[in-house]
Amino acid sequence: MKPIVGISMSREVTEGYPRDFLRATYIDAVRQAGGVPLLLANCDESVQLLERCDGLLLTGGGDVDPTTFGAPDDGTEWAGVSADRDRTELALVHEAERLNLPVFGICRGLQVMAVAYGGTLIQDIPRRRPDSALHHSQKEFREEATHSVDLEPGSRVARVAGSTHFEVNSFHHQAVDRVPDGWRVVGRASDQTIEALERPGERYLLGVQWHPEDLTGAHPPAQHLFEQFVEACQAFRAGREQHV
Repeated sequence: MKPIVGISMSREVTEGYPRDFLRATYIDAVRQAGGVPLLLANCDESVQLLERCDGLLLTGGGDVDPTTFGAPDDGTEWAGVSADRDRTELALVHEAERLNLPVFGICRGLQVMAVAYGGTLIQDIPRRRPDSALHHSQKEFREEATHSVDLEPGSRVARVAGSTHFEVNSFHHQAVDRVPDGWRVVGRASDQTIEALERPGERYLLGVQWHPEDLTGAHPPAQHLFEQFVEACQAFRAGREQHV
């Protein structure tokens, strides 16, 4: 059977009613890479459901509340903050650690991984780095790459992507600030914003700040990221079946 990939969901309040949702590009990217997507709602039961999964994909979306990493609100205008989502995703990361699951974080997902392991975030890049010439929250279409990233040669992310320099899309104003212990910065933009993190070791545990799910059609590095992640999930599933 194909590997089951648990995918976290966004949470927003529309006309007073909360709703969980997910852009279909995440689902399509996992399916095209050979995985079976399983959507994880923002609730405690999703953490229990992770035991049935072979990997965890943490998706992009709204801002991470600074209280989750022990920082005061610096006056930034927040967008899409959800206590339920923060709580669920942080719990998912810790449960994935217990289960030894492969984890791939995208944009907010990278930031959640950093926070879960003890890191902190820049709350607003334009305020922290007003002289940066990069627009990390692009106005162009999601399928359009607007700035480059440089990856560390020999890093897992570079090996998986198949390149150390390429163009990416960008939809964020938060970014990783203090890197958690045991993790490596393996990718940066030209203004030194962290674009990729990984934790060395056998387990597949990495995150990127851009959105490869929107680039997979004509962007080999984006395709490779999903293919290698799902391959890691398949390997996890095969190993688990051997012990049943």
